[in-house]
Amino acid sequence: MVGMEFTGTPTPTVTAREAGLVACTRCTRAWPRGTPTCGRCGAKLVSRDRKSLQRVWALWLVGFMAYIPANLYPMLSTQQLLQVHESTIIGGAVELAQYGSWGVAGIILFASVVIPLGKFWAIAFLAISVRAENSGRHHQRLWLYEVVEYIGRWSMIDIFVVAILSALVQLQGLVSIQPGPAAFFFALSVIFTMLSAQAFDPRMIWDAYDPENEGPSDG
Repeated sequence: MVGMEFTGTPTPTVTAREAGLVACTRCTRAWPRGTPTCGRCGAKLVSRDRKSLQRVWALWLVGFMAYIPANLYPMLSTQQLLQVHESTIIGGAVELAQYGSWGVAGIILFASVVIPLGKFWAIAFLAISVRAENSGRHHQRLWLYEVVEYIGRWSMIDIFVVAILSALVQLQGLVSIQPGPAAFFFALSVIFTMLSAQAFDPRMIWDAYDPENEGPSDG
């Protein structure tokens, strides 16, 4: 910095609360602590959302409960003349692989099984880790939270596939494809999982962080 000589001595870490500031989690604007609402976007300002974990676990549980029938009930119902064929998410991916569509089958399995289960694990891990003392790896946990937030937009790929197939195949007349009950539960699972991730307050990750190992700080 101009006018300052670098001595090599680490600068003491000062948190926002120690500086008397509170940041808006929506637009990131900093305001004096005690300001009730953000003057830029109107969001409510809190230094820490103490009820964040309660909402995280409640929404996580609802999402997980919806994910179970999403895999048990059929995702697609195909009617051809007098024959009706129903397939689950995994069953449909297996059938696509048997017909040679390995790429599509892999995408569906990855988006419908790997990503949702990974999100459930990641959110649960983050919620548990902020309660654990000396859990460490703060940067890795923040990176994990950002990944969960980023991939949320790709979680509805199964619903998009069902909608596209239903619209295209109806044009042929002899074959009809309708979404099964699993589509409803899968959409619910995705929505509640996204809400669970958004309810998590990432600032709690840094509450026990102290680069000088002087014990937990006030965040």
